[in-house]
Amino acid sequence: MRFLLVDKILDLVPGKQARAVKFISEDEDYFRDHFPGFPVVPGVLLTEMMAQTAGKCLNAERYGQEYAMLAQINSAKFYKWVKPGSEVLMTINIRNNKPRFATAECKATVMNESVASSELFFTFVPCDIFSKDYHDTVLDSYLRDMGRMEGGSDGA
Repeated sequence: MRFLLVDKILDLVPGKQARAVKFISEDEDYFRDHFPGFPVVPGVLLTEMMAQTAGKCLNAERYGQEYAMLAQINSAKFYKWVKPGSEVLMTINIRNNKPRFATAECKATVMNESVASSELFFTFVPCDIFSKDYHDTVLDSYLRDMGRMEGGSDGA
């Protein structure tokens, strides 16, 4: 199972706000057990979708220097079940963006209906502790499309 829970960034203001989507395929591995006959996306994965989107927003500002790492879930609320075949829209607003930490207010919607929200706390780690082969292909693709990055990567 891959743990990439953002398919595409729709728009992004580095370090401030972002919107991204994740299409929920009917063959997602977790649907076998969550729950047989009544498949729904686990709340923890909805939270991770929001966290990954916020991380990409923060990483776009600090590109090549530091990565945002989720350090704390201050709150997470779930309002409706997300079923296979849904497209989840994550809307992220960075509330505090300091040199050592950041906080994000996040919402997830399906067809304009709120399905989840969270308040997240991030810290930053230097890029050089990650594998040299690591690339955020979703963020790289968005930045390339916006003309903010040259070259490319094929890494995951």
